[in-house]
Amino acid sequence: MFGIGGGELVFILFVVLMLFGSDKVPEIARTMGKAMAQLKNATNDIKSEIQKGAEANGFDAKSLDNITGNINSEIEKAKTNLLGDASTQLEKTKEEIDTITGPIKRQI
Repeated sequence: MFGIGGGELVFILFVVLMLFGSDKVPEIARTMGKAMAQLKNATNDIKSEIQKGAEANGFDAKSLDNITGNINSEIEKAKTNLLGDASTQLEKTKEEIDTITGPIKRQI
């Protein structure tokens, strides 16, 4: 949970209890629960508005997935090209180093 271990969570709860007292902790928890529910509702509202706007413009969920899939595939192609170019350069550099150090190794 958020990268917090059990001991850390107990310590945080202890500090909250010491700062606010046992009578305020339930109120704080209730307020935080309401805030989380409002945040979740707002997020769902935003998602539904985006989907409605996409559908109004002729996009459905499948075509949006297709577009994002195409974008992701292009990104992967670009990564592959960059890594391929880098590995080719690395191989050429290794060959050049071997060419230069070959006579030196023979002398040793």
